[in-house]
Amino acid sequence: CGSCWAFSVVGAVQSVYAIGGSQLEQLSVQQVVDCSFKNKGCDGGSPSVALTWLKQTKVKLVTQSDYPYKAKTGICHFFSRSHGGVSVKDFSLQDFSGQEEAMMGQLVQNGPLAVIVDAVSWQDYLGGIIQHHCTSQWSNHAVLVVGYDTTGEIPYWIVQNSWGTSWGNE
Repeated sequence: CGSCWAFSVVGAVQSVYAIGGSQLEQLSVQQVVDCSFKNKGCDGGSPSVALTWLKQTKVKLVTQSDYPYKAKTGICHFFSRSHGGVSVKDFSLQDFSGQEEAMMGQLVQNGPLAVIVDAVSWQDYLGGIIQHHCTSQWSNHAVLVVGYDTTGEIPYWIVQNSWGTSWGNE
């Protein structure tokens, strides 16, 4: 299921919610896959379109236990306005191409960032630091940037990917 765009958005929303002092809850990726109507469910989508949908419709993201992930596009399930959940009041879109210091600042100030990347070279990842420099012209995958490390010889971003536990380092 090509739902990386939904995973990155939900990861960012639930992180910001927890950083704001609320209990960290796993929010429903499936709700975004099924209900973000201008996206294409498991056939792909855009984090910015999903965030715009959440802000404009004032839809509350419910918990993963209320709306479990199925890894396929389904029919949108609606919840009453009185049902608990997390809403998106605001967000910003920024192009950080060639501006890694600015991106680090946003990450520190606001928390994890939903980003789009050129992940063609990631398909063959076996471990360590990916040293392929992404092009800003081509993006084909969405991830959640959760940190960075500049203390070693090779600085790197720490990302949360949606490809399962067999990909990446824990």
